Amino acid sequence: MQPNQPYHLYTHANGPENLFRNEENYRYFLKRYEEFIPPVVDTLAYCLMPNHLHLLVRVKSEAELKEFFKNKRKDLTGLSGADKQDLSGLERLTILQFSHLFNAYTKAYNKVYKRRGSLFIRAFKRKEITTDSYFTRIIHYIHHNPVHHGFVKQLADWRWSSYHDFLLPELSATQQEVINWFGNQQQFLLFHQQALNATAEITEHD
Repeated sequence: MQPNQPYHLYTHANGPENLFRNEENYRYFLKRYEEFIPPVVDTLAYCLMPNHLHLLVRVKSEAELKEFFKNKRKDLTGLSGADKQDLSGLERLTILQFSHLFNAYTKAYNKVYKRRGSLFIRAFKRKEITTDSYFTRIIHYIHHNPVHHGFVKQLADWRWSSYHDFLLPELSATQQEVINWFGNQQQFLLFHQQALNATAEITEHD
């Protein structure tokens, strides 16, 4: 995961269990997400599903990552002096931040449901966004996931995605950036009303 680059991240439950059993699970995950993830990536879109999740993120700049991890020295343990400076070291630390999130959520989940062991698959999957068309279509794909899987008929009926955030009168800088990509909020809505065909760029099945 290179600085300033957008990625589609996705992961799912390790086995037949759901990641989220009720609304409190979804809320708790988003709360922990806000604790761990904003320092390393900007979140452009997301969708949480019962047994999997999708994220569209853009990695922070090299300077921002170095500043964050410099102040988080315990995460630098075990890395060589060179690794603390080079991009491969920053990539590992960025990925580790997501691992912290998943581990924190799993620990709380296991305590509530009196279970043991991993909850997520061992490593989340990631795909770099390399074309404008993929960037555009993956936003549609992520937001339409609940409709695609038959949980709801309308996008607005699924609470646990970023689709609702883009309909608010006041947007964050990152949200406004996404809206500007489509032109304006109306164009954003019109694009999401389309039923796009699958493309070769979007190959995952979740």
